[in-house]
Amino acid sequence: MQPSISRSGSARISVQNASSARNVPPPARIRRWAIASLPRDARVTIRIVGSREGRLLNRNYRKKDYATNVLTFVFRGSAPLEGDLAICAPVITREAREQRKTVAAHYAHMIVHGLLHLQGYDHETAREARVMEARERALLAGFGYPDPYQWQDR
Repeated sequence: MQPSISRSGSARISVQNASSARNVPPPARIRRWAIASLPRDARVTIRIVGSREGRLLNRNYRKKDYATNVLTFVFRGSAPLEGDLAICAPVITREAREQRKTVAAHYAHMIVHGLLHLQGYDHETAREARVMEARERALLAGFGYPDPYQWQDR
């Protein structure tokens, strides 16, 4: 597998697809979402994984024995930001269906969400969640996607 690398300004984004999923957005679109979510120097690898790798990563790093939608690995939290995202394709597809949103919209949301974690955003408290979710909504609206949390109101 050859990674797809892009440079825009000072952001360097590598996209790796290690999944057999057919509905993964093209690397150029993933890079566009990532670059828009990174306001400063950054070096990031975004790896799309299958259930087995997603579960293994979550078990090894978070001690949770299931695949989750996105994992953020921060190597450097100051400029230049450095880190990895692991996006689990089957989880994204399942959650998109459950939340009645497009798969592309959910990929965009999880990439934005993971990259905001890389920048120090969190959602452990109600205040932190409000700040992070407002940033997510603004970025996703800029991509033409609806509020990623509106499904929770149904």
